[in-house]
Amino acid sequence: MEEIVCNLHNHTIYSDGTGDYTHIAQEALKADVDVVIITDHNVRVKGMERYVEENDRRVLILTGEEVHDQDRMPQKNHMLVFGLEREVAQFAYDPQKLIDQVNRSGGLTFLAHPYEYALPLFNETDITWESWEVEGFTGIELWNGFSEFKTVVRNMRQAIMYAFVPQRIPHQPLPQALAKWDELLTGGRQVTAVAGSDSHALNYRAVFFRKTIFPYRYHFSTLNNHLLVQSPLTGKISHDREMIYQALGKGASFIGYDLPASTRGFIFTAENNETTASMGDELNLESGATLRIKLPQKAFLRLIHNGIPIFEAGNMDHLAKTINKSGAYRVEAYLDFLGKKRGWIFSNPIYVRKVRR
Repeated sequence: MEEIVCNLHNHTIYSDGTGDYTHIAQEALKADVDVVIITDHNVRVKGMERYVEENDRRVLILTGEEVHDQDRMPQKNHMLVFGLEREVAQFAYDPQKLIDQVNRSGGLTFLAHPYEYALPLFNETDITWESWEVEGFTGIELWNGFSEFKTVVRNMRQAIMYAFVPQRIPHQPLPQALAKWDELLTGGRQVTAVAGSDSHALNYRAVFFRKTIFPYRYHFSTLNNHLLVQSPLTGKISHDREMIYQALGKGASFIGYDLPASTRGFIFTAENNETTASMGDELNLESGATLRIKLPQKAFLRLIHNGIPIFEAGNMDHLAKTINKSGAYRVEAYLDFLGKKRGWIFSNPIYVRKVRR
């Protein structure tokens, strides 16, 4: 398997971002990412998907969409849509109809920033997901980089500090999001988790002072999705695009907070007497199975089964654990960074199923 790094949920001048596709591509080339997926609000920008190369670096720019009902006030139920060649914003008024239309067209749907805090200081409401009765969605945006700004800021002093030192913002996914994900997984649903930058690169100006708040390059160095694919990117857009969306849809991936330390090289597998499964895979459980975890460096490690930690310890870089129960198994890892324990790696599950005879 090959590991590629994908940064998603980015906005451009076609909605409420400040950068165009060329600028975003140039910023991505300076970061250690392989793929960027742009999701402007209620518009699927056509003709922009391409590879951009410079020296020995190459990045693939793909186009998705963030769809929401613009007539609903206050705003709720934003959805990330990937993998389509058609516009679907006309179905935003009905989240289930939107999901059904995307599924019929072979696309992917992720519930964007499902839990948020309001930020009255800047007249920002919480854009949470409310229609939890929907079915058939691909996954949820477990960790949203820009939304976390709302979580940590409570006064103007904090807002200014985090604007100048944004690397102090990320802590971990909101507990509500983790709990909801585990609830869905324990209920037997396969739900893929992704991290989204939600980048806008906001320009702040006051008299002679100018600053870009949370520039694209910052986001590209922070919350990424590490995808496990069958082969290296070929440079052929149609082939590589399909391979990327297959990995995202299946959950053959993990979330990595790459600023404290690179998460490249993380491994989480399960094996029985016949086969080895990785993230997003199903494994039949007969007499038992063994989970194997390898971290890029020592960290606090937690193994979770159906929402319940079954192992946790600090200063770990590997673990082998025998299991004999079915369910969804996933991994969390934490590092100390800037004086706090912060989320570092959040794996997608391996689904262990009992053999039916």
